[in-house]
Amino acid sequence: MKQLIYFCLALALVACHAKSNDQKSIKPTVTTKPIQVKKSFYDFEVNDIDGNPVEFGQFKGKKVMLVNVASKCGYTPQYADLQNLHQQYGDKIVILGFPANNFGGQEPGTNEDIKKFCSQNYGVTFKMFDKISVTGADKHPLYRWLSDRELNGWNNQEPSWNFCKYIINEEGKLTHFFPSSVNPMDDKILELLGEA
Repeated sequence: MKQLIYFCLALALVACHAKSNDQKSIKPTVTTKPIQVKKSFYDFEVNDIDGNPVEFGQFKGKKVMLVNVASKCGYTPQYADLQNLHQQYGDKIVILGFPANNFGGQEPGTNEDIKKFCSQNYGVTFKMFDKISVTGADKHPLYRWLSDRELNGWNNQEPSWNFCKYIINEEGKLTHFFPSSVNPMDDKILELLGEA
């Protein structure tokens, strides 16, 4: 009986050893990294200031201006000019405002505070979005796209202060960057609309 047990154990060991050698001889499967597809402007979805998701695909066929805004900045009066641009040329360009607290802590409020401030002081009716970060390690993916030429095709300029402006054309391509000092009603911007 003992011999039968030893024989069975020996067979089991031989089988295990053979299986182990078979596994060693199998070549590992080569896996390749999935190709990173460059995101289009129209692929983005960002929450508006009320927390509702906004799909950027709805802006196809329209010029779009994206502006990082703040309530306590020397450039804050540009809210009035953004609103004027929206009222006069809203059929030619869509304005999207992105509150950000990246520069001098000049946008400390909540979305609710910001919405109230914009409405009471400037009568803002153009689209305002959730407060985000536009620079640094926690930069929002949208602003990463706007400021990385590998993603947008040509531009590496990120906002240098509040009220920087990015222009997207009717095909979803980033075409222009304007610093804070360029007013929304400046001829450089109106020329893009055929109005200067």
